[in-house]
Amino acid sequence: MNMWQCLGTRSNLFKRVFLKVAALGMAALATVAFAGSASAQSLLDKIKNGEAVRLGFSNEPPFSIPGPNNEPLGWVNAMAVDLLKKLGTTKVEPVVTEWGSLIPGMHAGRLDIITGGMYILPDRCRNVLFTEPLAVLSAALIVPKGNPQNLRSYKDLREKGLTVATGAGWDDVQNARKAGIADEKILQVAGSAEVLQAVKAGRAAAGVGDYFTMKEFAAKDASMDVTDLLPDSPKGYPALAFLPNQQATVDAFNAVLKDYVGSKEMMESVGKYGYTKTNLPDGTTAAQLCKG
Repeated sequence: MNMWQCLGTRSNLFKRVFLKVAALGMAALATVAFAGSASAQSLLDKIKNGEAVRLGFSNEPPFSIPGPNNEPLGWVNAMAVDLLKKLGTTKVEPVVTEWGSLIPGMHAGRLDIITGGMYILPDRCRNVLFTEPLAVLSAALIVPKGNPQNLRSYKDLREKGLTVATGAGWDDVQNARKAGIADEKILQVAGSAEVLQAVKAGRAAAGVGDYFTMKEFAAKDASMDVTDLLPDSPKGYPALAFLPNQQATVDAFNAVLKDYVGSKEMMESVGKYGYTKTNLPDGTTAAQLCKG
């Protein structure tokens, strides 16, 4: 084989390799494009196509509770299931995870709706879309039986230099800071069960969280008490959360929420979890809350 034949053979080999690589590259681009379109798929289309809707929540009673087989219990899950029925599906798949993993998990494509009772806050509004509020709530303290430190507010905790336990990522962390409690006196734990354990173990003088949750823990544990609503804690407005590209889905949920909120159907679904008419939304909108 002479030099020109050799070069020709190498040229043909190069062409074959180049064409094969190019083909693989085009296939990869097509795969990426398909994945991108899938991730941008409207949840409404998913419902229409009969696919299961993935509900993301942590164990935060009474908002969201994983049942024996991780079935979605708790009043926010109950509302979400009712609303999905009105939108045409009963197919749901629970995705139970830690509180701090809910928003990252949704952005990673592992869940479709956050149903864990997440409050509408400006920082969160930059990462997710919220429906209109499902309720209006406030915080309370869980304390040892008899409330030996006589704690009734964030101010009491601050002035007495006591440690308060709360969930990492909860709005109560910022509320405690705004009340002047130093970071080293704010014990951040994984979730509501860990808040209770921190108080029981003496790692914190009190735990702070929404009144619903603290009241439920105190009702089930004779060694604990719950205080009245904290006078220096702002109101909280929980809602369902979606990816930022799901505005049409949020609009559809808000449309069915108008007739559902406060209805007999809703109260029957949520009443067993302690939700009463005093917790119904007060007219404050998601847009107002996102502006802070």
